[in-house]
Amino acid sequence: MLIQSKKIWIADQFTAAMLDIQEGKIADILPYGSKPADVDYQDLRIVPGFMDIHCHGAYGFDTNDANEEGLRNWTKRVVDEGVTSFLPTTITQSEEVLTKAVANVAKVMEEGYEGAEILGIHFEGPYLDMVYKGAQPEQYIVKPTIEQFKRYQEAAKGHIRYITLATERDEDFALTHYLTQQGVTVSIGHSAATYEQAVMAYAHGARSMTHVYNGMTPFNHRANGLVGAAYRIRTMYGEIICDGNHSTTAALNNYFMSKGPDYSIMVSDALMAKGSPVGTRYLFGGNEIEIYPDGSAHLIPSETLAGSTLRLNQGLRILVEEALVPFNYAINSCTINPARCLGVDDRKGLIGVGKDADLVVLKADYQVEQTYCMGKAQLS
Repeated sequence: MLIQSKKIWIADQFTAAMLDIQEGKIADILPYGSKPADVDYQDLRIVPGFMDIHCHGAYGFDTNDANEEGLRNWTKRVVDEGVTSFLPTTITQSEEVLTKAVANVAKVMEEGYEGAEILGIHFEGPYLDMVYKGAQPEQYIVKPTIEQFKRYQEAAKGHIRYITLATERDEDFALTHYLTQQGVTVSIGHSAATYEQAVMAYAHGARSMTHVYNGMTPFNHRANGLVGAAYRIRTMYGEIICDGNHSTTAALNNYFMSKGPDYSIMVSDALMAKGSPVGTRYLFGGNEIEIYPDGSAHLIPSETLAGSTLRLNQGLRILVEEALVPFNYAINSCTINPARCLGVDDRKGLIGVGKDADLVVLKADYQVEQTYCMGKAQLS
């Protein structure tokens, strides 16, 4: 199949080009108009497929539900926002619930599904801090141990790829070191760690931070906290929820401009209410949640911010048009940066010969015209 556009994102710029897609890969890239195209997108932008490494659910399904059809419906429908790969994300719960949740994801991965690719599992909790737990149910927060994690990873058939934990609760950084040796990305989150503890966590292998600004010690000019570490440790990846609610657009600009183009990661942190109308109420981790008119999710009755319903194409628009972040910084944050963080950049995150044909065709208003997952057109 040959598709072309006058604006294909290659080498940090929009280029007039033609993509030759064969067997799910980009087999060749040619100048625009080199051959008769199967589809000519003219001036519409073609960018790499979006990757969401922190998302709990959507369309009435939560990862902890351990429901096969709910997960398969999610993979099919999330392409509407340009997502071509993602990590279903757990929330702190009992060992029984989490074991079933990760086993369900592994089962769907191995038995097959349609739409966006499941790259593995993001295991958020239960190894968190009580003060910065956010909407995570405190009764199930436990001390991290290698032995318990091994049980979860066995149930997941090795598919846990990324884990959020409060590394200061990890005695002698034992689990952090073990996970790093096993190729699981360790992300500091829901944590009361100091700046100095964050540096030590990095020394023991931690390489990311979960939803920067949220669920962590704030920046102060005398006690820099995890936010200060997110700014200062240049090669530490950092997720950030780009909905304009979890952080102001000014805060988004500050973070992206400090971090540079290579280590920021846009995430949705979306809950099962994504795709549901305003006012919807539901249970998340045993807590009742309500969706507000701005799309944010809040605990009832405390009104504490609990998550989002962000679509990644909307996040890209917010970053570029409202936070005034350079386009290459913004697009990298949902493509090549998460790919590198997970170690799948050999096939994901860029438009290049030999890469997976994961593509998004964007209209001028950032709405999605078409999504390609492994070269397969997803939208009618």
